[in-house]
Parts: sequence; structure tokens; C-alpha cells
Amino acid sequence: MPEEILSAEIALTRDGVVRGACPHDCPDTCAMLITVENGRAVRVAGDPDHPVTNGFLCAKVNRYVERTYHDDRLRTPMRRTGPKGSGQFEPITWDAALDEIATRLGEIARSEDGPQAILPYSYAGTMGLVQGSSMDHRFFHLLGASKLDRTICSMAGTIGMRMTVGANIGADGEGVPESDLVLLWGTNTLTANPHLWPFILKARERGTPIICIDPIQTRTAMQCDEWIPIRPGTDAALALGMMHVVFARGLEDKDYLERHTLGHEAMRERAAEWTPERTAAVTGLPMETIVSLGERFGRAKAAFIRVNYGLQRHAGGGMAVRTIACLPAVAGHWRRAGGGVQLSTSANFQFNRAALERPDLGPPVRTINMIRLGDALTLPDAGVGGPPVKAMIVYNSNPASVAPDRNAVLQGLAREDLFTVVLEHFQTDTADWADIVLPATTQLEHWDIHFAYGHHYVSLNRPAIAPIGEAKPNSEIFRLLAARMGMTNPIMQDDDLTLIRQALCSQLPKIQGVTMEGLLERGWMRLNVPTPYLPFADGVFSTPSGKCEFYSQRMAKMGLDPLPTYTPPYESVERDPELVARFPLTLISSPAHTFLNTTFVNLTSLRRQTKEPEVLLHPADAERRAIAVGAMVTVRNDRGAFLARARVEPTIREGVVWAPSIWWGKLAADGANANQTTSQRETDLGHGPVFYDNQVEVEMA
Repeated sequence: MPEEILSAEIALTRDGVVRGACPHDCPDTCAMLITVENGRAVRVAGDPDHPVTNGFLCAKVNRYVERTYHDDRLRTPMRRTGPKGSGQFEPITWDAALDEIATRLGEIARSEDGPQAILPYSYAGTMGLVQGSSMDHRFFHLLGASKLDRTICSMAGTIGMRMTVGANIGADGEGVPESDLVLLWGTNTLTANPHLWPFILKARERGTPIICIDPIQTRTAMQCDEWIPIRPGTDAALALGMMHVVFARGLEDKDYLERHTLGHEAMRERAAEWTPERTAAVTGLPMETIVSLGERFGRAKAAFIRVNYGLQRHAGGGMAVRTIACLPAVAGHWRRAGGGVQLSTSANFQFNRAALERPDLGPPVRTINMIRLGDALTLPDAGVGGPPVKAMIVYNSNPASVAPDRNAVLQGLAREDLFTVVLEHFQTDTADWADIVLPATTQLEHWDIHFAYGHHYVSLNRPAIAPIGEAKPNSEIFRLLAARMGMTNPIMQDDDLTLIRQALCSQLPKIQGVTMEGLLERGWMRLNVPTPYLPFADGVFSTPSGKCEFYSQRMAKMGLDPLPTYTPPYESVERDPELVARFPLTLISSPAHTFLNTTFVNLTSLRRQTKEPEVLLHPADAERRAIAVGAMVTVRNDRGAFLARARVEPTIREGVVWAPSIWWGKLAADGANANQTTSQRETDLGHGPVFYDNQVEVEMA
């Protein structure tokens, strides 16, 4: 990045307080204040003026200074010296690293397999647009590499929302204090979305009941007024059962239905099929609970439903989100502040992503689904098509830990003919399998711009300190690599501040008024939407019909049920009773409270709180298996197994077990994690993962 550009905007290492943004995969996207003394960051804090951050950071990000200066930070490029997976490397210069990468990629691109044999692999290690989806995309498009379908987190629910309300947008969390009923549905808010909680507490002060729908009595459920322990994967059935009650009691908003929805009569007929008896049989909940929930929802005037991405990680995940998203239109809750459903606010951030990523560059190429990485690396013709993957460049992700069917992924990474480059802060599980490892900067060391998926504020991140060691921003690494490979297109020379300005150069209305100058001054700016934002109060939706589509012609063309319905999990008694008889426990594997996916796992202070991999069982399930509290157990199925310490509590539904998903394998006693047991199957919509559609058995180790 040209020094004159930096100095024109901000002195890079000026002491004082520097405004930044949390980069992690969390709806809250906090505004951070970084205190710098003598060129060294000494403290991070939440911005007290930011309406959502409200002056506090989560327990994880509070450790960001510790993470930045960690003794294990990668400070120089490295070349592998030992066998793949051994983690044995020697330091090399940047020139040597870039030369070797450019040579190997060039040879592959010119070979019979061609550039499509090169696969980028990235996700949300940073949510920033500059370091996550700008120069990297341009580089791979110009190269003609395969594209990556980045589905691993949110796509099933995103498509479910799109098919129903038109886009992945929803109710504004800042309106929650005006809600008269709050349903936290499949979300552990205190862990995964803590800055929403103060708004929920304001609603509670007005007498609003807070209900948690979750198979696990999470720390959030313990703070709610009621916990409804639903059977995993049956959320659509519960939503249909609630609609049945609303219609049967005459509690629907007839005016909203007639004016602003498509297919409401067909929806009424579909809901009529879901009697409390049928819903109870599917969800495992008492009929009284279903009737009570439906009645309370129908009588409320501004019910807020917060759904999270966990409940869409099964075979019918997209349809589950779609079905829940119909509820506010049935009862007319979109009309008022505090009413509606929120999965994400991300589609409101109308950045000029095309200018950033330049998808117009390069030839048409194949797309490989990131959740099928195991197949792509080991079975090239098993649905991914095209030439075998001969090189993989990994950044902002740790697929050796996070990708499903981990045994297949590791088998692929072990291939001697696979050239792997990893851009990282630390020597992760994936870095251990690399041929070349490049040191990347953290959020305190580079520029970036951020959207959010839990609020409506754009955030600017300024570099607070100089890069540690020889670390470089992802954007700069791809600039240097492009130059080494002879890419002369001037777009590969844009600096980071130019990229930020390009992102903001959009004619779409919701980004109007958000400027570089305003962001430099304040650090964050609200989108051009009211506070609170009521996206569908006027009944105008961004669907083809302009209405909330209970009946979706697009779904029909996809060969799917055009109406909301219940799709059982792949691994369920409805679809595979023989499998369930062998593996009777449903494993849910969300991250531990002190981890954020695989980030922070290597911080001793945070890992000490989580201690070791564990598995939570209901006492009845433990008793059947003669498993004592604290016993070491094996969690297994036909795909693989991992060891964990048994925690036995009635805070989980019987027949369900929980284990933290993403321990680094290298930090676990058996080198394994929960993804040894997960599959590469895809959801009904969006080709997403089915991490929680996973039957296992637990037995003494």
C-alpha cells in the first residue's frame, strides 16, 4: 500500500485511540477502540457511542491484543520440510515464497488440467470486504481458477428467506424493546449474538415474555422465561403447528394476508394439516406447549423471532427457515416495530461488490461447493466435475478443522501431488498440511470495511499498529502474487483505500450517504434506513410478486414443494430408521462459548476455560450406556469418531448430545474433532451443510 496514501488519511502508528471493527463471523460486528502506546496496541474496547456495541466486547474479542502478539504468531513465510501433516517448516524469504508459488501455479495453469485445477478456499476468518473478497477474487478470476461456492454457514437459510420475503433481510434488533413477545429460536444469543441481549432485556422490563426454542438449555435458555426443548430438525413442523393454532383461533391478520401475501388460502389449508397432535408427534413437544405458543404468537401484536443458522443445518434447513419466515405475515407482525423475524440484515448492505470482486473477468469455469472439499480432493469425478484439484490456496479458513467429513478432507490434503498454500496468523491444522505458509496481518494491522448481519451500521477498520514481523494483508499478498505471475491488468494494483471507495461507490439507495469521509471521522455510519427499520410494514416485498410468497413459483420450478412444509432430516426415524437404530443420538456440534469457529482455540487463556473436548448427555441417555459424569467416551458413527469427556445434565433433550464442533485436532488428545462424524450431504436449498443432521452413538472409551 503506497505510503503517501496512508499518510494522507492517518498516521499508521500514531499513539492514541484508533477506531476499528471486529472482523469475526458474528452478527454484532462491533465497533472497536484500540489504544496504542509507543506503537504497540495495549487495549481493545467496544465503542460506547455505537448503538449496538454499546461499549462492550465479548469475552473472545476482549483477548484480541493477546492474540495479536501471541508467541505463536506466524512472522515469516515458511516452506514445508517434513511429511505432509507433520507441521515441519523452515523460514524462507517473501521473494522465495512468491517465486515458488508463482512457478507451481503457472505450471498447473499451463498443464493439460489447466487453471481450473487451482482452487481457492476461503470463508469468514475475516468478514471484511477488502481482506476477504476483493483482490483475491480478482486474482482467481483473471487466473481462470475454479470458483468456490461459499455455502458452509448460511446459504440454506439465505435462500429460504429469499424465496419467502425476497432477500435475507428482517426485523431490526433496535426495535426489540417494543416487542410484546420474543422467540429465540435455535439461537444461543448470549454466546453468538450478545449485543442483541440488552435490547431483549428492555423488552422484558415492559413485561414481554422471552421464550427459547432449542434442543439444548443453553446459557441463553437459562436466562429466558421458558425453554421449549424441540426435537432437532423439526422446526418447520412447529412453525406449521403454530400457524394451525393461529388460523383455528381466528388470530390471523386477514387484511395483511389478503393485501400483502401470495397463496394465503393454500397456506391456510397446509396449516390445517398440522394439528397439535401431529405437530407433537413430530417435534416431541407436548400438545399443550404447541397450542399455548401458537395462541400467544397470534395474540401478540409485535412478536420478534430471532432465528440463527444452526436450525438450517439439516436436510430441510432451507424450508425450515422459509416456514418460520411466514409466521410474521400470518399474524401481521411486520406492521409494527419489534415485530417480524430476523435471520440476517446482510442484504441491506448494498455495497458495490461487483466492482470489488470483478466477476466479469476471466472465462466461465466450474464451481466447487466448499462443503464437498473431501470429495473434491479425493474423488474428483464424484459430482464436482472437471479436472482434479492440483493446487489449493487457503485463506480466512481452516478446512482441516471446519469442513465436514474431516477424514476425507485430511486424506485429500495428504496427497503428494496437491500443492497447498495457506495464508494464516497461526500454524493451524490446515497450515500443518501446507507446502507454503504465508504470514497474514490481523485486524489491528490493516485497512478494511465491514457490513453486519445483525444490525445496520457500516464499519471502517483502520490499521492501529504496524504489521507484526513480515506479515502482510491478504490484499497485498494477492497483489504481489499477481505481479509475480505477470498479471498486468491495472485492477491488480488498486490499494486498500481505493478498494474501500469502490465498495462505497454504489447507486443503490440504502448505501447512499455512507461515505469514506464520514467513516474516517466516526468509524461507523448507519445505512440509509430508519431507526428502527421496518422492512415490510408497508407490505412491499422484493419477491417476484412483490408480496410475501407463501406459494413460491420459483420453488415449484426447482421441483420443490411451493408451499412451506416439513422436510425430515436425512438421518431421522422418518427417512432412515435402520440407521437411527444403530446410532440413536443426534449430535449437535456448535462452537464452545469461548471459541468463534476455530478462531481463539489456540489462546491458552480461553482454551483453559473450555478445558478439553466434552460431550453433553441427558442423564437417561448416560444411564442406559453406563456412562458416569467425567468419563472419557467415544462419539462415533460410520464416518468417524472422536474422544470427549462426558458431561451429564438434564440441560439437553433426551436423545440429543452436544459437543463443541471445532477444536483444532492437533490440540485434542486423539487429534480429532466432531467433524470426523459429519457428512458432505447438502441441504434442500442453497447447497448448505448438514452438520446437525448427524446420528451417533456414545460409549465408554
